[in-house]
Amino acid sequence: MWLLGLPWALALLVAVASSGPSADAPDRASIFADLSPAELRAVRTFLMERPELGLSPSQGGPLAKNSLFLVELLPPKKRRALRFLERGGARPPREARAVVFFGAQAEPNITELAVGPLPRPSSYRPLAFKGGRAVPFSARPMTLLEYELLHRALVAAVAPLEPLLLEATGFGFQNCSERCLTFSDIAPRGLRSGERRTWLVIQRFVEGYFLHPVGLEVLLDHRDPDPRRWTVQRLWYNGRHFGSVRELAQSHARGTLALALLPEPPARRLFSSYEPRGRFAGGTATEAHGAKVCEPQGRRYRLRGNRLEYGGWSLAFRLRSSAGLQLFDVRFGGERVAYELSVQEAIAFYGGHSPAAMQTKYMDAGWAMGASSYELARGVDCPETAAFLDAHHLLDADGPVRFPNALCVFELPTGVPLRRHFDSDFQGGFHFYAGLEGRALVLRTTSTVYNYDYIWDFLLYPNGVLEAKVHATGYIHATFYTPEGRRYGSRVHSHLLGNIHTHLVHYKVDLDVAGSGNSFETMDIRFENISNPWSAGARVVQPWLHREPRRREREAALPLGRPAPRDAPAPRLTPPLPGPRYHLAVTQRHENEPSSSSIYTQNDPWDPPVTFENFIRDNETIEDQDLVAWVTVGFLHVPHAEDIPNTATPGNAVGFFLRPFNFFDEDPSVASRAPVIVRPLDPPTCSRLEIRRWTPPSPGPCVHPEPFTYNGTY
Repeated sequence: MWLLGLPWALALLVAVASSGPSADAPDRASIFADLSPAELRAVRTFLMERPELGLSPSQGGPLAKNSLFLVELLPPKKRRALRFLERGGARPPREARAVVFFGAQAEPNITELAVGPLPRPSSYRPLAFKGGRAVPFSARPMTLLEYELLHRALVAAVAPLEPLLLEATGFGFQNCSERCLTFSDIAPRGLRSGERRTWLVIQRFVEGYFLHPVGLEVLLDHRDPDPRRWTVQRLWYNGRHFGSVRELAQSHARGTLALALLPEPPARRLFSSYEPRGRFAGGTATEAHGAKVCEPQGRRYRLRGNRLEYGGWSLAFRLRSSAGLQLFDVRFGGERVAYELSVQEAIAFYGGHSPAAMQTKYMDAGWAMGASSYELARGVDCPETAAFLDAHHLLDADGPVRFPNALCVFELPTGVPLRRHFDSDFQGGFHFYAGLEGRALVLRTTSTVYNYDYIWDFLLYPNGVLEAKVHATGYIHATFYTPEGRRYGSRVHSHLLGNIHTHLVHYKVDLDVAGSGNSFETMDIRFENISNPWSAGARVVQPWLHREPRRREREAALPLGRPAPRDAPAPRLTPPLPGPRYHLAVTQRHENEPSSSSIYTQNDPWDPPVTFENFIRDNETIEDQDLVAWVTVGFLHVPHAEDIPNTATPGNAVGFFLRPFNFFDEDPSVASRAPVIVRPLDPPTCSRLEIRRWTPPSPGPCVHPEPFTYNGTY
């Protein structure tokens, strides 16, 4: 069995089939590798040369055009991949997934294509969503071109408000250079399917502009492919609603408008910046470097292309442009424990008094969170010893774009032993001490989706435990403070409201425990009050394990709306959550259910092409089947002043564990050669000790140079 560890339940996938270990050839993981820059260029060139597609460059030109938006790997079908990985079958053909915006036709739409074989593509075919759903053009993600046109339309539309903005903020849109205004856009873009109306939060363009709203929010309708027909429909300023730009401008001109006068931002030590300010009262000096990670005898992991090996672990990995990290063929001790483990979606839904705040329901796959993998800083984002890897994305661009140092791999001392025991003789000495240092291998990337930064980790432990974890940091999504807004968050600065919001992160876990045929059961703790069998008249209250097989998909869907320990009920949302409505759901695996969300859900959550509820609607059997566990983790964030300038990572991390549960005969970390065992040679005096270890006596010069010593007396 392999345990899926969540903080509120014990969920087991029970192995009912067996498969032996198999050795991987050095290049087998490459069937899951991201497309190379050459492959990305080859796909784009092939599609651009197809006259029937009529593709135009992504940059420039009108919105009403046919353009290539995204190219990324289309993973092979599982059956073909396993035939290649385990039974020496043919290598699966390598294909790309291409997303095409068909805007230059009577009925615009979005079409996905499978393009191959790579590296020299010669054909394409349409990729259909489950049920054959078409994707409307209004559901498309935003592009750089649309943002440029949106900015122009906004600047032109609010020109009559320039006197108001200059008086209240000292910044403007018209002919500005260093004192400019900018905006952040909110999604979903409307109130029903087919709309494309976006609330824009106007901000001063200074460092950390997310924390500098000026009190103006503008609703701009940009559904029409012709920007000349875009219109401002409503405005909100300092707590009041206005039906037009003219109405707001006239209110200001008449002197009946309550202006929100903002102080001049300081030239240095702006509250939204990282510049040091103040001193720790009675604290120690912080000018010196802190503790560092080192590898005194070199790396203990092996990185070959997209194959990562560490201790008993091996896996393939990739960084999807659409949704981020994805692991394949995850093995421990040569046996596959998971075929796929991947990030699916990150959602943040907000409450607030202003229109933008109450409308915000971010679904970050729609913002291509995988392609927001900007450079990791050595020594800050990852230790200096880490191995760094580049990523290449072809997203809303006319060629592949290199993102240097987008991923990192490093071994991390956990700071706590993996296990240890001091065996006292209770006379001032001991029988033995034994301990195994805590280490984990970390695969990391980040997604900076505008204001928020997500740090995505997969951690591999030597005892067969895998942890998936995400930290939330970056700037809070904040709105302009009004007294009415206090019930929706905290006043974190003079004119700033930190809006309450909930983060939900969704993962796909395709577990193959001793083969693909698995079943699912949950274990819960119950209590019994029984007669004491060895003392007449006495009673014993004790826990016992309640095991419940879940035989069909509906039984294996544990909804968010049902409170669990340390969990609060989740409300019904408008629009409804299209994906992660469950703490955990287990379904039969199907090739036409590869993901629980899509890049189109953000801009059409009312009628998305992928709806997770459809995965379990047929209520299929999940006994002795190829199963997928869909896991949702999350936390409530009530912003506070300490979130300025950025939300800190401590206390803002969630995740889950995959743990072996009676799968091995003993803790598999006994194979590690890193333990230390100390035994006294002359008990109970303990003046002479035998110290046994299977690594060199001293790690090396990067830590204390003296060899390991131990006393053990007290």
